[in-house]
Amino acid sequence: MKNKTFGKKSVITALFAALICAGSFIQIPIPGGIPVTVQDMMAMLSGMLLGPVYGGLAVLIFLILGSLGLPVFTGKAGLGIILNGPTGGFLIGYFCGAVAAGLIIRIFVRETPVVTEDGEPEKKRARTLLNWIFIALAAITATVIMFALGIWGFHRIKPDFEMKRVLAAVLLPFIPGNTIKIIVAVPLVKKLCPAINNFMDRT
Repeated sequence: MKNKTFGKKSVITALFAALICAGSFIQIPIPGGIPVTVQDMMAMLSGMLLGPVYGGLAVLIFLILGSLGLPVFTGKAGLGIILNGPTGGFLIGYFCGAVAAGLIIRIFVRETPVVTEDGEPEKKRARTLLNWIFIALAAITATVIMFALGIWGFHRIKPDFEMKRVLAAVLLPFIPGNTIKIIVAVPLVKKLCPAINNFMDRT
């Protein structure tokens, strides 16, 4: 039974790693050198749907594949992209954001009511509302972490840039798109979480 469960977790982890890689080829070039992609959304979904361990592992597999030469870093490859490229901070942020989002979902989101201290089960409507709030919080937290590390990484390789110039290149153009990604991700997670938990035999 344990081997079967491990096999399922391995398969879905590899699937999400592949989805993150595939996200590299869906991109919109913009001025500043950092294109709009869906990779950050796929990394975020990996953590939120698979949890901090397997979601983080999916992102780590993606990072290893890119470091070894697979052109999945928005069409580029190599460890140097992570260490010295303008998107290196974002790539690190994918992993950290996925783990953080997975932790929030794992700790706070419950699909069934629990018994409170006074022995009464939680109201289903209140529990559902809390789940929506924590899923949204997980998505926002992952996004903030990705951009915080992305800004840090970009400024690290371009120390002569003023911070307002860094923000203009790395943050401001992406706010509308990432807002849409969060709006899309939240109901996806709410819908898919029970099915994936059931597939992975995770309680």
